[in-house]
Amino acid sequence: MDKDNQTTVTEFVLFGFSDLLEYQNILFVLFLFAYITTFFGNIVITGLIVSDSHLHTPMYFLLCCLSVIDICVPSTTIPNLLINLLHETKTISFASCFTQMFFFLSFANMESFLLALMAYDRYVAICQPLHYTLIMSGKLCLLLVSGSWAIVCLHSFLYAVWSSQLTYCGTNKIYHFFCDIKPVYKLSCSDLMIFTLVGLVEGSVFMLIHSTCIAISYGHIITTIMKMPTAVAKRKTFSTCSSHLIVVTVLYGSALSVYVRPPTPMPDASDRIASIMYIVVPPLMNPFIYTLRNKDIKGALRKALVR
Repeated sequence: MDKDNQTTVTEFVLFGFSDLLEYQNILFVLFLFAYITTFFGNIVITGLIVSDSHLHTPMYFLLCCLSVIDICVPSTTIPNLLINLLHETKTISFASCFTQMFFFLSFANMESFLLALMAYDRYVAICQPLHYTLIMSGKLCLLLVSGSWAIVCLHSFLYAVWSSQLTYCGTNKIYHFFCDIKPVYKLSCSDLMIFTLVGLVEGSVFMLIHSTCIAISYGHIITTIMKMPTAVAKRKTFSTCSSHLIVVTVLYGSALSVYVRPPTPMPDASDRIASIMYIVVPPLMNPFIYTLRNKDIKGALRKALVR
C-alpha cells in the first residue's frame, strides 16, 4: 500500500456485537445482570474473608485475591460494552484502547497466576499436611502474590506500549467488544511477523508453565487421594479441589482457543464467544462455586447474616 495514501488511525470503533442489532437490548440485560451478580458476589466473598479471623489462612488469602481479580477482569471490558450496546457511537480513543489493553492483560494474567498458586496451596495442604503451616507461611504467600503482580504488570506494560507504537491505517473497526491484542493487530500496517511469533511463543510458555504447575500439583493430589483408606475420605478431599478444577478448565479452555493459535485474516466470531467465556463465566461462577461447596465460607456467611 502507498504510504502517502494511508490515513493514520486516531480512534477505533468497537464493532463487537454491531452485527446483532436486533438483540442489542437482550444482550444489554444479560451482560448487566452477569456483571452485577459477579460484582456483588465477589464483594461478599472478599468481605467475608477479610472480616472473619477464622478465614485468615493462605488458602482463603489466595481466594480473596482471586475474588478481587474476578471483579477487575470484567470491569475493564463489560461497562464499556454496556455503554456501546445502548449507543450508536461505539468509538474508543487511541490512548483509551491501549490503556484498556494494559489493564485487561494485567488482570487476566494475574488470574492465571493465582489459579496456579491455589493449585500449589492445595498440593501442600493435602500431600504435606504436617508441613503446611511451615511451607505456606503468610510471608511466602505475600511474596508469591507480589512477585506475580510485578511480572504481569511489566509484561502487560511492554505489550501495551509496543502495540501502541505500531502503525495503524485504513479501517479502524475492531471486530471485538474490547481492545484485545489479536483484533487490534489486524488493523496494523506494520510488519507483525516477529511480533506475532514472539506473542505466540511467549503466550504458549506462560500457559505451559501455569498449566504444568497445576497438572503436577493435581497429579500428586490424585495419587494421595487414591491412597486414602476410605471412600468418605477420598470424596471429602476431592470435593475441596473439584471447584478449582472446574474454574481452571473453563478459563484455560477458552483462553487457549483464543490466544494459542495463529491469527486468522478475517474476523472470527468464535474469538468473541471464547472471550465471553473467560471474561464473564469464571468470575460469575466463582462466588457460587466457592460458597455453595465450602463449609467455612457458608459458616462465615451465616455468622455475618446473624450479626
